This record gives sequence, C-alpha cells and structure tokens, in this order.
Amino acid sequence: MPLVDFMRSCEAYFANEGCIVDQPFQPRLRDGMIRCYMAADKVVGFGHQLIKALVPPPPEGPDSEVAQPGPRIMHPASAPRFQALRAKMESEWTPQMMQLLDIDGASLPLLWDADFLFGPRTATGDDTYVLCEINVSCVTPFPQTAPPEVARLVQERLRASTRGIA
Repeated sequence: MPLVDFMRSCEAYFANEGCIVDQPFQPRLRDGMIRCYMAADKVVGFGHQLIKALVPPPPEGPDSEVAQPGPRIMHPASAPRFQALRAKMESEWTPQMMQLLDIDGASLPLLWDADFLFGPRTATGDDTYVLCEINVSCVTPFPQTAPPEVARLVQERLRASTRGIA
C-alpha cells in the first residue's frame, strides 16, 4: 500500500488530538514483559514472559528455536520480585487511572491485566516499568491465584446488586 493511502486510512486516529502513542524503544526488551493480573483494584498475580519481538534475531535466524518467545511463567501476587510493581499498581496507577477515566471501583472489570516492559533501572538498581497495554476483553491464561479472588468479587457484586430488591 502506498504510504499516502496508509496515512489517509489512519486519519481518524489522529483526529481530535489523536489516540496513537509513539512509545519510545525500550532497551530492556530482552528482560521480558510483566503482565500484572488484576481483580478489580487488587493484583492477583503476575506473568513474566521473555519476548523476542523487536529484538534482533540470533545468528541461528528468526525462525530458530532460540528466536521464539519463552513461556509465560506465572507468579502469585506475593512474588517478592514484583512487590514494587504491585505497590505502584494498587496504590498509585490504578487509582490514577480510575480518577482520569472517572471509573468507580464497582465498575472496574473483575479480571483485567496491564502489560509492562522494564524501563531503565534506578540509581540504586531497582526496576522501573513502562506501560505497554491494558487488556480487558481477553485475559487468558491467568495465574491460579486469580480465580478465587474473582469469584469472591463476583459474589460481592451480586450481593450488592440485590440489596434493596424486595
């Protein structure tokens, strides 16, 4: 497709201040992506996956086994490595998102996730994170720690919705 035709097909995305985000390249792609699984406003687990997209292929070639993404390793919400991310997600980023989008806690999805790439390390060597995307409609697979909390929230919301109904 000629570039001019492609740009014309994208005009709607640039209208009204646009909705495309030009995300800077993240040099720590080789460290993988962290998927933070949420049940409403609480972290219920993590998935860590080594990714190969945008990483130069190995000498064996792009179709070789070493060029393929690694498995997603699931971790409970209590995983020590991800506690800084959990704290930020629960106490800062999710409340900020709710305020920005005018979403109350009862309207948050019962299961959703946010994907993070590793950002630059701090001066003390701690990880930072860069939001990659948020998923709401297709959140699988998920850690074994998620279903009990999701079930508890479903029950809680059903009870709340039936209060006051005679």
